[in-house]
Amino acid sequence: MDSKNVILEVHPLLPFIPDKSKLLMLGSFPPQVKRWSMNFFYPNLNNDMWRIFGIIFFDDKNFFLDTNLNVFDREKIIDFLSKKGIALYDTATVVQRLKNNASDKFLNVVTPTNIKKILDSIPSCHTIATTGQKATEILCEQFAVIAPKIGEFQEVSYNDRTLSFYRMPSSSRAYPMKIEQKAGIYKSMFDITV
Repeated sequence: MDSKNVILEVHPLLPFIPDKSKLLMLGSFPPQVKRWSMNFFYPNLNNDMWRIFGIIFFDDKNFFLDTNLNVFDREKIIDFLSKKGIALYDTATVVQRLKNNASDKFLNVVTPTNIKKILDSIPSCHTIATTGQKATEILCEQFAVIAPKIGEFQEVSYNDRTLSFYRMPSSSRAYPMKIEQKAGIYKSMFDITV
Protein backbone atom coordinates (compact mmCIF):
# COMPACT_ATOMS: atom_id res chain seq x y z
CA MET A 1 0.00 0.00 0.00
CA ASP A 2 1.30 3.47 -0.85
CA SER A 3 2.23 5.18 2.44
CA LYS A 4 1.18 8.56 1.00
CA ASN A 5 -2.41 7.31 0.83
CA VAL A 6 -2.57 5.89 4.35
CA ILE A 7 -5.50 7.43 6.18
CA LEU A 8 -5.50 7.11 9.94
CA GLU A 9 -8.72 7.38 11.91
CA VAL A 10 -8.76 8.54 15.52
CA HIS A 11 -11.54 7.22 17.74
CA PRO A 12 -14.40 9.75 17.52
CA LEU A 13 -15.88 9.02 20.96
CA LEU A 14 -14.73 9.34 24.55
CA PRO A 15 -15.09 6.34 26.86
CA PHE A 16 -18.59 6.10 28.29
CA ILE A 17 -18.13 5.54 32.02
CA PRO A 18 -21.18 5.92 34.24
CA ASP A 19 -20.74 6.35 38.01
CA LYS A 20 -19.94 3.11 39.80
CA SER A 21 -19.52 1.11 36.60
CA LYS A 22 -19.24 -2.60 37.33
CA LEU A 23 -18.78 -3.86 33.79
CA LEU A 24 -16.53 -2.52 31.01
CA MET A 25 -17.54 -3.71 27.56
CA LEU A 26 -14.91 -3.33 24.87
CA GLY A 27 -15.43 -3.51 21.13
CA SER A 28 -12.77 -2.89 18.50
CA PHE A 29 -13.52 0.43 16.74
CA PRO A 30 -16.65 2.20 15.42
CA PRO A 31 -17.71 1.89 11.80
CA GLN A 32 -17.31 4.82 9.45
CA VAL A 33 -19.52 7.75 10.47
CA LYS A 34 -21.62 7.39 7.31
CA ARG A 35 -22.93 4.12 8.79
CA TRP A 36 -24.02 5.64 12.11
CA SER A 37 -27.65 5.95 13.18
CA MET A 38 -26.61 7.79 16.38
CA ASN A 39 -23.55 9.38 17.95
CA PHE A 40 -22.70 6.55 20.34
CA PHE A 41 -21.26 3.04 20.52
CA TYR A 42 -22.60 0.28 18.24
CA PRO A 43 -24.31 2.93 16.06
CA ASN A 44 -24.82 0.88 12.90
CA LEU A 45 -28.39 -0.37 12.43
CA ASN A 46 -26.90 -3.58 11.03
CA ASN A 47 -25.17 -4.26 14.33
CA ASP A 48 -27.39 -6.12 16.79
CA MET A 49 -25.86 -5.08 20.14
CA TRP A 50 -28.83 -2.93 21.19
CA ARG A 51 -31.25 -5.58 19.92
CA ILE A 52 -29.42 -8.13 22.09
CA PHE A 53 -29.82 -5.80 25.08
CA GLY A 54 -33.51 -5.35 24.21
CA ILE A 55 -34.11 -9.10 24.08
CA ILE A 56 -32.33 -9.75 27.38
CA PHE A 57 -33.68 -6.94 29.53
CA PHE A 58 -37.05 -6.09 27.94
CA ASP A 59 -38.02 -9.17 25.89
CA ASP A 60 -38.22 -6.83 22.89
CA LYS A 61 -35.43 -6.69 20.32
CA ASN A 62 -36.66 -3.26 19.16
CA PHE A 63 -36.81 -1.70 22.64
CA PHE A 64 -33.87 0.64 21.91
CA LEU A 65 -34.94 1.38 18.33
CA ASP A 66 -36.82 4.53 17.43
CA THR A 67 -38.92 2.96 14.70
CA ASN A 68 -40.32 6.32 13.53
CA LEU A 69 -36.85 7.61 12.69
CA ASN A 70 -35.23 4.20 12.10
CA VAL A 71 -32.36 4.99 14.47
CA PHE A 72 -31.24 3.70 17.84
CA ASP A 73 -32.48 5.84 20.74
CA ARG A 74 -29.21 7.16 22.17
CA GLU A 75 -30.74 8.75 25.29
CA LYS A 76 -32.69 5.61 26.17
CA ILE A 77 -29.51 3.54 25.81
CA ILE A 78 -27.42 5.95 27.90
CA ASP A 79 -30.06 6.05 30.64
CA PHE A 80 -30.22 2.25 30.75
CA LEU A 81 -26.43 1.78 30.80
CA SER A 82 -26.06 4.41 33.53
CA LYS A 83 -28.60 2.65 35.76
CA LYS A 84 -26.92 -0.73 35.22
CA GLY A 85 -23.33 0.53 35.64
CA ILE A 86 -22.16 -0.59 32.21
CA ALA A 87 -19.19 1.28 30.72
CA LEU A 88 -18.28 1.17 27.01
CA TYR A 89 -15.24 1.82 24.92
CA ASP A 90 -13.09 0.18 22.25
CA THR A 91 -9.69 -1.47 22.23
CA ALA A 92 -8.27 0.72 19.44
CA THR A 93 -7.86 4.49 19.49
CA VAL A 94 -6.15 4.92 16.10
CA VAL A 95 -6.73 2.62 13.15
CA GLN A 96 -6.25 2.27 9.43
CA ARG A 97 -9.00 0.63 7.40
CA LEU A 98 -7.50 -1.70 4.82
CA LYS A 99 -10.86 -1.90 3.02
CA ASN A 100 -13.74 0.53 2.91
CA ASN A 101 -15.83 -1.31 5.51
CA ALA A 102 -16.26 -1.92 9.25
CA SER A 103 -14.84 -5.44 9.32
CA ASP A 104 -12.31 -6.13 12.07
CA LYS A 105 -10.52 -8.42 9.63
CA PHE A 106 -9.50 -5.37 7.59
CA LEU A 107 -8.75 -3.09 10.54
CA ASN A 108 -5.10 -2.32 11.20
CA VAL A 109 -4.76 -1.16 14.81
CA VAL A 110 -2.13 1.59 14.88
CA THR A 111 -2.63 2.61 18.52
CA PRO A 112 -4.34 0.24 20.94
CA THR A 113 -6.35 1.75 23.79
CA ASN A 114 -4.63 1.73 27.17
CA ILE A 115 -7.23 -0.47 28.86
CA LYS A 116 -5.43 -0.39 32.20
CA LYS A 117 -5.71 3.40 32.27
CA ILE A 118 -9.47 3.13 31.76
CA LEU A 119 -9.69 0.57 34.57
CA ASP A 120 -7.79 2.97 36.83
CA SER A 121 -10.64 5.45 36.38
CA ILE A 122 -13.33 2.92 37.37
CA PRO A 123 -12.33 1.24 40.64
CA SER A 124 -15.80 -0.32 41.04
CA CYS A 125 -15.38 -2.33 37.81
CA HIS A 126 -15.10 -6.08 38.42
CA THR A 127 -15.76 -7.40 34.91
CA ILE A 128 -14.40 -6.80 31.40
CA ALA A 129 -16.16 -8.17 28.33
CA THR A 130 -14.78 -8.12 24.81
CA THR A 131 -17.34 -8.12 22.02
CA GLY A 132 -15.34 -9.59 19.16
CA GLN A 133 -12.12 -11.25 18.08
CA LYS A 134 -9.99 -8.13 17.51
CA ALA A 135 -10.98 -6.67 20.91
CA THR A 136 -10.18 -10.01 22.57
CA GLU A 137 -6.74 -10.17 20.95
CA ILE A 138 -5.82 -6.67 22.11
CA LEU A 139 -6.99 -7.24 25.67
CA CYS A 140 -5.09 -10.54 25.84
CA GLU A 141 -1.91 -8.79 24.66
CA GLN A 142 -2.21 -6.05 27.28
CA PHE A 143 -2.86 -8.44 30.17
CA ALA A 144 -0.68 -11.32 28.90
CA VAL A 145 -3.52 -13.84 29.14
CA ILE A 146 -4.97 -16.49 26.88
CA ALA A 147 -8.48 -15.83 25.58
CA PRO A 148 -11.31 -17.82 27.11
CA LYS A 149 -13.73 -19.61 24.81
CA ILE A 150 -16.67 -17.57 23.53
CA GLY A 151 -19.23 -17.15 26.30
CA GLU A 152 -16.76 -18.12 29.01
CA PHE A 153 -14.54 -16.12 31.35
CA GLN A 154 -11.29 -16.26 33.22
CA GLU A 155 -9.84 -14.22 36.03
CA VAL A 156 -7.40 -11.40 35.28
CA SER A 157 -5.30 -9.67 37.94
CA TYR A 158 -4.60 -5.98 37.79
CA ASN A 159 -3.45 -3.62 40.58
CA ASP A 160 -4.64 -5.75 43.50
CA ARG A 161 -7.93 -6.40 41.71
CA THR A 162 -9.23 -9.63 40.31
CA LEU A 163 -11.47 -9.06 37.33
CA SER A 164 -13.59 -11.49 35.35
CA PHE A 165 -12.70 -11.34 31.65
CA TYR A 166 -15.55 -12.55 29.42
CA ARG A 167 -15.14 -13.21 25.72
CA MET A 168 -18.47 -12.57 24.03
CA PRO A 169 -19.65 -13.23 20.48
CA SER A 170 -19.58 -10.31 18.07
CA SER A 171 -22.87 -8.46 17.70
CA SER A 172 -22.12 -7.95 14.01
CA ARG A 173 -24.49 -9.72 11.64
CA ALA A 174 -21.41 -10.99 9.83
CA TYR A 175 -20.73 -13.22 12.85
CA PRO A 176 -22.42 -16.56 12.07
CA MET A 177 -24.74 -17.02 15.04
CA LYS A 178 -28.45 -16.28 15.44
CA ILE A 179 -29.31 -13.21 17.49
CA GLU A 180 -31.28 -15.32 19.98
CA GLN A 181 -28.23 -17.50 20.61
CA LYS A 182 -26.02 -14.43 21.07
CA ALA A 183 -28.57 -12.97 23.48
CA GLY A 184 -28.50 -16.20 25.51
CA ILE A 185 -24.72 -16.01 25.86
CA TYR A 186 -24.80 -12.32 26.82
CA LYS A 187 -27.63 -12.97 29.29
CA SER A 188 -25.50 -15.56 31.12
CA MET A 189 -22.84 -12.90 31.66
CA PHE A 190 -25.27 -10.11 32.60
CA ASP A 191 -27.04 -12.37 35.13
CA ILE A 192 -23.76 -12.59 37.05
CA THR A 193 -22.26 -9.14 36.45
CA VAL A 194 -25.05 -6.55 36.55
